[in-house]
Amino acid sequence: MKRQHDFTQGNIWRQLIVFSWPIMLANLLQTSFQLIDSLWVGNLLGAHALGAVAVSGTIIFTVLSFIIGLNNAALTILSQQKGKKNEDGLKRYLNAFVVLMSIMSIGLGIAGFFGAKGLLQLLGTPRELLQLATAYLQINFLGMLFLFGYNFISTVLRALGDSKTPLRFVFIAVLVNLVMDPLFIAAFDWGVKGAAYATIISQGFAFMYGVFYVLRNKLAPFMIPRLPSWNEIKLILNLGIPSGLQMSVISAGSAAIMSVVTSFGPSVVGGFGAAGRLDSIIMLPAHALGTAVGSMAGQNIGVRNWDRVAKIAKNGVIYNFAIMAAIGVLVVLFAEYAVKLFIQEEAAVQFATKYLRIIALCYPFLGINFILNGVVRAAGAMYSVLILNIISFWILRYPLSYLFSKLYGDTGIAIGMGLSFIISSVFAFLYFRYGKWRDKVLFKKKTQHH
Repeated sequence: MKRQHDFTQGNIWRQLIVFSWPIMLANLLQTSFQLIDSLWVGNLLGAHALGAVAVSGTIIFTVLSFIIGLNNAALTILSQQKGKKNEDGLKRYLNAFVVLMSIMSIGLGIAGFFGAKGLLQLLGTPRELLQLATAYLQINFLGMLFLFGYNFISTVLRALGDSKTPLRFVFIAVLVNLVMDPLFIAAFDWGVKGAAYATIISQGFAFMYGVFYVLRNKLAPFMIPRLPSWNEIKLILNLGIPSGLQMSVISAGSAAIMSVVTSFGPSVVGGFGAAGRLDSIIMLPAHALGTAVGSMAGQNIGVRNWDRVAKIAKNGVIYNFAIMAAIGVLVVLFAEYAVKLFIQEEAAVQFATKYLRIIALCYPFLGINFILNGVVRAAGAMYSVLILNIISFWILRYPLSYLFSKLYGDTGIAIGMGLSFIISSVFAFLYFRYGKWRDKVLFKKKTQHH
């Protein structure tokens, strides 16, 4: 059990740093996974094929958001049980998650496979892309179990305080994908379908290896699946549904902001797309710290150690602020070079560079949201985080970027976004400080152990 950290004792700073870097690296690899896919498809098959992948990508992203939501619920429940050192509870909830997620992923896979074409038509997919996109999406839905499983195993291990082993699984998936992509796309001449097969095979491979590795090294108390109790299911759905909705609020919010961007024409859209690519990489450390702080806080919330929870939050915020401020400075200096990796068109590059330079100064504030909401989420106060997300996207980010884009043209998009980061971090702090999330009790005591 040496790989697993007990976060209820020991030096918080050291734990935070040691525990969060493998998560950052895993997230970076995960992002490169999608990047490699689009590079191969774009270069070997051209713009049409890339378009088909991109359209399907929005649907896959929505499903993935829901999976991440469920995984956040798992992180909360399992890390609290781990903190309590409750082996039996850990076993029971692990089993309940395994059963629920298997049923969901198989159900979703079948529904998605048959509904793929309809979904794409609903999104207004251009007719010439429809056939390619449908094939790509259907294959991805066939591999749904792998996508679920591969993400879930990583979450379980992180909840138990092990962030290094999941890195191994992601690394394998990326490696297999790297080899399979050109092989399937070009050598076997399967085109877009080849890219989709490469994705599900590499995730399937990582998932099987993950199961084998965890069972062989007894890293988690998995047992032969059996029907979970109604209480377990109720708690999981109680946390999982609002948590899944948080993610949909975010993806819907991003779509709304896109509607502001599209009003400025193709150059701004292209520039915003490139900036978005960079954005997702730039925000990785903050995301990883949010996950790390969530696991660390969860174990301590399990034993109701509030002093330590507060210290974890404080250290997380300081660490995040330092990293994101440093990245912000780099972005201001090198924005233009970074953007040119993705696009060359003059007007688009100009917009993206300007956008990134304005928004870079506000990254540390967005990071505060991830950290504090991570702690609140670890307590199981999922509806509160949902409301904070709705405020952040629908009351601040979308209206402000709309308003400022009307006042200052395309520069206003970045100003509105940046301001919303700052204001929403104030909301997150006020709720963290004065909200009722500490009163949330997830597990009813059956008997008093004293």
